[in-house]
Amino acid sequence: MIVRRTIDKDELKELPRTVFPGRIYVIQSEAETERAVAYLQSRSVIGIDSETRPSFTKGQSHKVALLQISSEECCFLFRLNMTGLTQPLVDLLENPAVIKVGLSLKDDFMMLHKRAPFTQQSCIELQDYVRQFGIQDKSLQKIYAILFKEKISKSQRLSNWEADVLSDGQKQYAATDAWACLNIYNLLQELKQTGDWEIAALPPAPKEREEVTIGSISNQQS
Repeated sequence: MIVRRTIDKDELKELPRTVFPGRIYVIQSEAETERAVAYLQSRSVIGIDSETRPSFTKGQSHKVALLQISSEECCFLFRLNMTGLTQPLVDLLENPAVIKVGLSLKDDFMMLHKRAPFTQQSCIELQDYVRQFGIQDKSLQKIYAILFKEKISKSQRLSNWEADVLSDGQKQYAATDAWACLNIYNLLQELKQTGDWEIAALPPAPKEREEVTIGSISNQQS
């Protein structure tokens, strides 16, 4: 596999859209949280992401509303605005036996720490992880496009994540982001194990523009 270093926006727009293919569970009670976490604790690697209600008023901010945690088969959307960051979730985030993969994890954990104190363990930041494969882009959308030739829709990013009921579009968006992180990690792990990959060659350097001397300008004017 040839791993490209970057992809431009125009090419990205033309790619087919990807969506999470598994089952999505919306978690909004402590009992549901316990059951979901019991399953996730049995996984070796999970993808994580979070969503916060956007603020369009200067000086106003909101706590993280949704924590998405995905396996290959299913994704759980924990509605933290309803349940808070409960102890089972804290135990999962602190479990060193479960690898958590995400993008911009520093920002996610900064927001989650405002809900409850915890010390996250066994975390992989994709922005750092992809560098060894030559990928220079930083966004989840572009990294996914480089590796899978599909695009992740961002149409729901600024929607209300504290709504009484999440729309199907919101649920699909949230699940796709967490699952995409896991999907990227699994593919890169496979490439690392097989060695069946190489970084795309650098594009040729642009030709230097010919210098136009004052003398040539003078000759053209005369």
